[in-house]
Amino acid sequence: MIDVLIVEDEHLIADAHQAYLQRLQGFSVAAVAHTARDAMRAAAEAAAAGSPIDLVLLDLGLPDASGIALASALSGLSPAPDIIAITSERDLEMVRAAVGHGALAYLLKPFTFAAFRDRLERYRRYREALPAGTDAASQAEVDRALAELRVGPDRTAAPKGASPGTNDEIARAVRDSADGATADQVAKQVGVSRVTAWRYLERLADEGTVRRHTDYGRAGRPKTRYQWR
Repeated sequence: MIDVLIVEDEHLIADAHQAYLQRLQGFSVAAVAHTARDAMRAAAEAAAAGSPIDLVLLDLGLPDASGIALASALSGLSPAPDIIAITSERDLEMVRAAVGHGALAYLLKPFTFAAFRDRLERYRRYREALPAGTDAASQAEVDRALAELRVGPDRTAAPKGASPGTNDEIARAVRDSADGATADQVAKQVGVSRVTAWRYLERLADEGTVRRHTDYGRAGRPKTRYQWR
């Protein structure tokens, strides 16, 4: 079982990450922290107790400290946990900084359950590819393990013939709407046709990223509303 520490200052998003993890076999939520201080304490206490954190899902935009600084501090633990950085930042320098401070992978918000599952399963295969114990791995073993982390073209993030960028915009439109949104509303916000918006939304619903519920208007005509899980 891979023990995971979730570090996310927004409680709803932290809950979503926890729900996602519970849908994956082989992963266990060891703790949830909403600040860098609480995260460092949880990781240090786990290491001292002999049950160290294996993986940290680290939001880089924390209220009390930089996520990059926290990643650096976590690397000082023995054993040091692995890190998957999670952020809405599209800044390439931020990506380089996260990788330079130990992040094995990077997830950009908002992401679908399919993207989350892909990164976590790749990480699991990466761990399985490394030999057990502390002996040095061969070059072939290291290369094979690192190859598991490499992400090729994403063929599941968007419907056939559509761009992953549009998928992200539609997912963000639903996430940012407190009461959810219909396909019509998402289409107007993103600037696509209603059919295109509906196709993306249905795929997100099938993946479990959003949930469907039916609204009945004054005339009794039902409309499907999509809400972020």
